[in-house]
Amino acid sequence: MPKDKKATALRRVRHRRVRKKVIGSTEKPRLCVFRSLRAIYAQVIDDSTGRTLAAASSKESSGEAQSGSPKTAASVTVGKVVAERALAQGITQVVFDRGGYKYHGRVKALAEAAREGGLKF
Repeated sequence: MPKDKKATALRRVRHRRVRKKVIGSTEKPRLCVFRSLRAIYAQVIDDSTGRTLAAASSKESSGEAQSGSPKTAASVTVGKVVAERALAQGITQVVFDRGGYKYHGRVKALAEAAREGGLKF
């Protein structure tokens, strides 16, 4: 098995393990993160109804130049945008689903930007 396919399979195993404990509800929906090599995506999901309440991605936002790597800067932008959209829907508290990724780098930058944007988790 090539290395990238093995890494993807292992991430999926970790994600399933995280999802056993992290469940979004109507009061506290789940902030789910997906990170690819080029982009990062975030969704606020109500698992009780299976609906996406707010979403943002680095593909839709303009890449604001900030200090650090461009991917991390895009993650900060996505975190702020998803927090803004969630607050517009009346969502203030979420549970964070890191999607099987380490809480480090781009995932951490997105989470901290969402906290700065007004979300509590």
